[in-house]
Amino acid sequence: MAALRLLGSAVGWRLAAAARPMYPSRQPQRGHRLTPSDDEMYQRTTIQLLEKESPDIMYIEGYTNRGFTISKNMVVGPCAVFSQAILQWNVGTYEDINAESLALFRLLEPKIEILILGTGDKVQRLDPAVLKLMRQCGIAVEVQDTPNACATFNFLITEQRVTAAGLIPPTMVTGG
Repeated sequence: MAALRLLGSAVGWRLAAAARPMYPSRQPQRGHRLTPSDDEMYQRTTIQLLEKESPDIMYIEGYTNRGFTISKNMVVGPCAVFSQAILQWNVGTYEDINAESLALFRLLEPKIEILILGTGDKVQRLDPAVLKLMRQCGIAVEVQDTPNACATFNFLITEQRVTAAGLIPPTMVTGG
């Protein structure tokens, strides 16, 4: 009976194999073979802190429709954020961003490389002449909605880039 079952399973296998299309069996080719030392399952993950975050550098921790939380300080309204300072920025909406309102960013020493402008709830189109003036001064300008501008500023600051942000609070906050 056991021999009959074995024969039946072999016949069933041959029938199933005949129903499938036949492809030449080929092993996947790899440029290199993994060894246990290459596989992360065999290794322990370790974290090494290379540099502690500087307490002197400003990080944008959150935002509301009223303002921003920057390095544990609540700033009400639009603000200009630098790596080591926060200033009130005298603009009401993105329409107020002009050569005069950006003069603060052009006069800084050391000269900033990148200016991130957060224009509120969505990306707004700024006057091309103003953006050209900033480029002529050697400052790249990135215009984004405020939530993304906050994240971009934090990223660039951690990369130790000389950057600043001009931020207008969004009117509709979905979580910040």
